[in-house]
Amino acid sequence: MAKKPKTAWIRLTVQIIFFALVALITFNHTMSEAGISIPFFESASIHAICPFGGVVSIYQYITGGTYTQKIHQSSFILMYIVLAAALLAGPVFCGWVCPFGSFQEWIGKIGKKIFRKKYNNFIPKKIDSILRYLRYGVLAWVVLMTALTGKLIFENVDPYAALFHLYSSELAIGGLIALAVVFVLSFFIDRPFCKYACPYGALLGIFNLFRIFKIKRNEATCISCSKCDKECPMNIEVSSKKNVLDHQCISCLKCTSEQACPVKNTVELMTGKMEAKDEA
Repeated sequence: MAKKPKTAWIRLTVQIIFFALVALITFNHTMSEAGISIPFFESASIHAICPFGGVVSIYQYITGGTYTQKIHQSSFILMYIVLAAALLAGPVFCGWVCPFGSFQEWIGKIGKKIFRKKYNNFIPKKIDSILRYLRYGVLAWVVLMTALTGKLIFENVDPYAALFHLYSSELAIGGLIALAVVFVLSFFIDRPFCKYACPYGALLGIFNLFRIFKIKRNEATCISCSKCDKECPMNIEVSSKKNVLDHQCISCLKCTSEQACPVKNTVELMTGKMEAKDEA
């Protein structure tokens, strides 16, 4: 068995830490209602640690100076941090931090064992290319409806919220149904919610167009093996691009020379112009 690259281990560790942290915070928040909780964590909730809450609250904060229902100031602080990270290296929040993205990815590992090469290739490319823009419609709907109502409309159908509220009275039936659908689809498609429905992923994906650190492919050393394409969870054809500017990229770095690409210094995260490097 090939040794797992260092960046892959670091990424997995980060994913596990944030998943466990969110699970602990939401469970502790539920337990605090019964008078049992961990000190300093009892007032925290999934809404207080969600950077997307800051995005949907911008209108109300600007016009009324208040936050949307259940949203905390911490959501705004996290929003600024995540947006700054996206400006630097794209949607690293999606690929490294988001617990729900990690959840889908881990379920997908089972799907890969079952379907092998067919996994993540069930939907025809033409249909897939259209479906990928659905999440921008979801983003527009969420932002508009939240601004009009002052409530977290998406919470009722949010599979992410449902996952961490399975043991809570805040669990919404709509969210539970959405979670079940995403759970099943994850056996066939890598990160289905991220690809087709996540409003925050849609927003962060725009930063791929002008991010500072880009994933670049060195055409001079590329051997056209397409291994980078096969490893990309978002089905991006990295082997056909000089710079990966696709709005679906989640900066997971699975396509890079350290992980998928067999040729050194060919697919890398960097700034500036990429040039071939001699290997002495």
